[in-house]
Amino acid sequence: MFMTKWRPYGMSCVGREFDDLFDTFRRDERVAFNPAVDIVEEADRFLIKADLPGVKQDEIEIKVQDGTLLLAGKREEQREQQQEKSFYSERHQGSFKRSFKLGDTVDTDKIEAKYDSGVLTLLLPKKAETQPRQIEVTVN
Repeated sequence: MFMTKWRPYGMSCVGREFDDLFDTFRRDERVAFNPAVDIVEEADRFLIKADLPGVKQDEIEIKVQDGTLLLAGKREEQREQQQEKSFYSERHQGSFKRSFKLGDTVDTDKIEAKYDSGVLTLLLPKKAETQPRQIEVTVN
């Protein structure tokens, strides 16, 4: 199988030359695993979803320290017994660390974590005093 790099239509010759030059430097470089995350704010909580495919549950570490949520873990390389040479690989492995500043609105004592099908979901409830409160208007 032979793979070629996709080049957008109209890319200039000089642009291709720079691209090829940097590809030469990156070819043997091992890129660390850095999971993608989504952060959503709801009325009563924040949700953080992290894609952690191939990471075992016992390899995930979650801490809250000095107002910062620390997410760390490790994805091991899975190879057959015989040493195979990779032709091309975009599935990176290794250790990762992500940190998120929580601010004053998160109730750190009530943070929950759920892990299902390679997706880690962190539920960060807001403190009661920071949640919006509806005030009813009474008529005399």
